[in-house]
Amino acid sequence: MELFKPEFGLAFWMFIAFLCLFLILAKWAWPFIIKSMEERADLIDKGVAYAQEAKSQLDNAKAEADKLIASARDEQAEILREAAKMRNELIEKARGEAADEAKKVTEAAQVSLEQARKEAEKQLRTQVGDLALQIAEKVIRKNIASDDAQRALVDQYLSEVETKN
Repeated sequence: MELFKPEFGLAFWMFIAFLCLFLILAKWAWPFIIKSMEERADLIDKGVAYAQEAKSQLDNAKAEADKLIASARDEQAEILREAAKMRNELIEKARGEAADEAKKVTEAAQVSLEQARKEAEKQLRTQVGDLALQIAEKVIRKNIASDDAQRALVDQYLSEVETKN
């Protein structure tokens, strides 16, 4: 049981050894340990500050990327609107040109039909006139068999022409 009841001398020398060890550690070891702990704490603080700065930069980059995406979407929508507008303008222009071309073709066809009608009418009049002359010639030959009848007819026509003029 002597282990549980130390003598005074043993306790005294243990205390002196502890005090010497404490003073040696306090003079040389503790400043180094404290300094190392402070450096480690500063390093950890710098790491935390760097992580916070990196997080804020990442957040800023994400916000900027979102802005760029929104801007690109707006630009895409604007380009699509412009393309649709240009498409509609081209369609309207093509429709207008087609209408103008159709109008020109229709007018040309009408002019051509009018010329063909006039030509047919002229040919018909010529043919009718020729037929009328042939019929008149045959009728006159039958009616005017003598020279006296022919002279009377010529005089009558001459007097009609003089009265008209």
